[in-house]
Amino acid sequence: MRMIRQAGRHELEIRKSRFICTLARVQTEAEAVAFIAEHRRAHRDATHNCTAYVVGEHGEITKSSDDGEPSGTAGVPMLEVLVRRGLTGVVAVVTRYFGGVKLGAGGLVRAYAQAVSEAIDAVGVVELRPVVTVTVSADHALAGRLLGDLHGRGREPSQVRYGRLVEADVPVAVDEVDDFRAWVAQVTGGRAEVRCGAEGYVEVPV
Repeated sequence: MRMIRQAGRHELEIRKSRFICTLARVQTEAEAVAFIAEHRRAHRDATHNCTAYVVGEHGEITKSSDDGEPSGTAGVPMLEVLVRRGLTGVVAVVTRYFGGVKLGAGGLVRAYAQAVSEAIDAVGVVELRPVVTVTVSADHALAGRLLGDLHGRGREPSQVRYGRLVEADVPVAVDEVDDFRAWVAQVTGGRAEVRCGAEGYVEVPV
């Protein structure tokens, strides 16, 4: 599952028309609809505010709008870019200010698709990978070495708590939990406790 790294905006000019693509991360269809409505209010002076969004864990909810452009020349190519990139949880609005030169159907399709594609490249993409938060508890004598070894393996804890014991919360890929348990037992001589907590996702740039 992939998402844009962050919200953003990208503008290009094609034959005197301005195409401004605004991207946002959303979790639900209601959020996407609300974002579009707010954007249209803010840019009511534009010639068109064409839209597309993909939401759902598997990108199962999709919708697009040409907003007055010839049917199939704006919203659909925008949506196709989002789907082709494998994105979900994203809404795209391309605001067009007409420059007086008609582009034709093919030109419009290319322009709207290009606006979205370049905006995605500008903001970046992350892959959501399923992880389990594994809490490793060890006494203070072991903790320094353990935290150093975690750092050396590229497993930075999301949180470390110091009390009677030192507890480190480590995001671990679902299919690597057993190997991680074995590694902790090896480096601590079996003197650390490992508990599995909530499942979630981490964002990895792609």
